[in-house]
Amino acid sequence: MSASLWKIKLDCVWSGSTLRECATPDNSYTALILTCLDSVRLLNGSSLCSGRLEVKSNQSWSSVCEADFDQQDAEVVCRELGCGPPSVLQGALYGEVEALAWSKEFQCGGHESALLDCRSSGSARNSCSPGKAVGLTCSEPVRLVGGAHRCAGTLKVKHLGEWRPVDVSDWTLEEAAVVCEQLDCGLAVSVGHRVESSDLPVWVMRPDCVQVGSSLRDCATSNDSSSIVNITCSDLLVQPVISLSSNDGVSEAQQQGFRVSRSSNFTISCFIQPQYPGGSFQLTFNKAYKYTQAAVNHSAHFLFPAAEPAHQGNYSCVYHVHVFFHNVSSESRLLSVVVSDHTGLTVRVILLPLILLLENIVLYFCCKNRRKQRSSRQEHTEMVDGKVGVCGDEGAHGEQEDV
Repeated sequence: MSASLWKIKLDCVWSGSTLRECATPDNSYTALILTCLDSVRLLNGSSLCSGRLEVKSNQSWSSVCEADFDQQDAEVVCRELGCGPPSVLQGALYGEVEALAWSKEFQCGGHESALLDCRSSGSARNSCSPGKAVGLTCSEPVRLVGGAHRCAGTLKVKHLGEWRPVDVSDWTLEEAAVVCEQLDCGLAVSVGHRVESSDLPVWVMRPDCVQVGSSLRDCATSNDSSSIVNITCSDLLVQPVISLSSNDGVSEAQQQGFRVSRSSNFTISCFIQPQYPGGSFQLTFNKAYKYTQAAVNHSAHFLFPAAEPAHQGNYSCVYHVHVFFHNVSSESRLLSVVVSDHTGLTVRVILLPLILLLENIVLYFCCKNRRKQRSSRQEHTEMVDGKVGVCGDEGAHGEQEDV
């Protein structure tokens, strides 16, 4: 004779009712075995895998100071909670406690199965700066396997320490989008089922549980099935790279942006790491003007034959591609272009040496003329002095003869 069992509906529990209020007699369901964690917990987060860290010691819960906790400690906590690897470790994300109580400093190696298995400092802190309680976010234990990339394949969820595929006969893209978001895989583009040859242990998840924001494993119940779900996400596109080249050699990045000379030609190039074939690049200028080219070898080049002041502004590359019956896109950083008028500089560069040369020529001839004038005056003076001397001699000689 089978033992008497209680059937408890999940929607009743989610409504906030007590388990006793949700229980009805039923002998057809398998008994549920629970394992409760009694040493660590994450509070005020969106699920069991995120929140402010508290540790139970001597029958009391205490927070952990951020300075006493590192990445290896976080890996142990996430493993103990049955979550995926830690993704965010930062204080003040999930609020503070009114009465600050601090635990000892943990010194985990990263391989321990529980935080209290780690070595710790001899004494606990009695103070810590406000906003420095450890806030931890572990990744959800969800993955897609067997697909063309990490964002496509059979949905598997780790629950109660066991990875199993999921049977969801009535899921739509709305529920699949929750999976894609948790995996950081962009949009959900397809959801389907695959039939296995024999029944295997699976997790069954009701769509209304997933839609209200519960974590997937909180929605999982054990069952046997030959139908498992496959999901394809669009995958997040990487960010395109934007660059500029110019023929005048002054396109280097300045503090205010890339500088090109007026009337010179310049090219703005867009490139993206290969993920999908095809697609197109749209060059956006000051968020108004747009130029589009098909992507060739995952790149496009936009030529501007003569830079004008109207070309000055901010440019960005937006990559568009149609995959899995959806249009997805990704935008580059902004590139600032400054157009400089170098005409005046060119005139100064050319004319200044000519002016200096002309000045030197004028000075040369002036100096030469002055030297010539001085030489003529000197010769004239010598001639006059010579004549005066001759005349003086002749007069003296005549006087002598008269005597």
